[in-house]
Amino acid sequence: LRFDVPSRCAALLHAREVDLGIIPSIEYLRGGPYLAVPGVAIGSEGPIASVAVFSRRPPADIRTIALDTSSRTSVALLQILCKQHFRIAPEMRPMLPEPERMLRECDAALIIGDMALLFDHVAAGVEKIDLGAAWTAYSGLPFVYAFWAGNEGAIGPEDIDRLVGAGLAGADHPDQIAEAYFAAMPAWVERGARYLRDNVKFGFGERQLAGLTRFYHEEEAAGGRPAGG
Repeated sequence: LRFDVPSRCAALLHAREVDLGIIPSIEYLRGGPYLAVPGVAIGSEGPIASVAVFSRRPPADIRTIALDTSSRTSVALLQILCKQHFRIAPEMRPMLPEPERMLRECDAALIIGDMALLFDHVAAGVEKIDLGAAWTAYSGLPFVYAFWAGNEGAIGPEDIDRLVGAGLAGADHPDQIAEAYFAAMPAWVERGARYLRDNVKFGFGERQLAGLTRFYHEEEAAGGRPAGG
């Protein structure tokens, strides 16, 4: 058993150094073919809060976007939404995830993770465009950011039940998880618990699969690698 960031989990799976991992959804197109574990994933239906574009201009007027490239899934999602939902074609500039500098040098900035969740956009005088909400408004479907995937035969039904049970058990304890995660920043515990409780959706059923499939088709149409089996 190994613990690592999602991109590293995907790299290990692609290199066949592990049999199973929680991988960013875009990575399913980069290796394999893999099988996905049903029942549990990391997704949203509506606002996700932790994946957003912060903009000094209305969406229609955005000409440049600074990209936090630590999440290829978020970058791919943004590119699809710019073309199909916002109907804009901004210049994308990869940059280190430094909101002040990003917004100083570009019209808008793609920021993910804790930084997006905790960034005070009101104080900064910018608009927060939630990409989870934008995807659902565009497609009418949930978005799946990451899920368990692995090689065929790596696990059996009992293992799947354990993974789903572990995911659901975690989803049932957002306050305790937030307290542990933000132990050094108690002012953020309530926000973290609310995020886990209200923003992140942990199911992986037919609607989530439909949203994921739509994302893959959109990525293929934009020039990404075609989805596997």
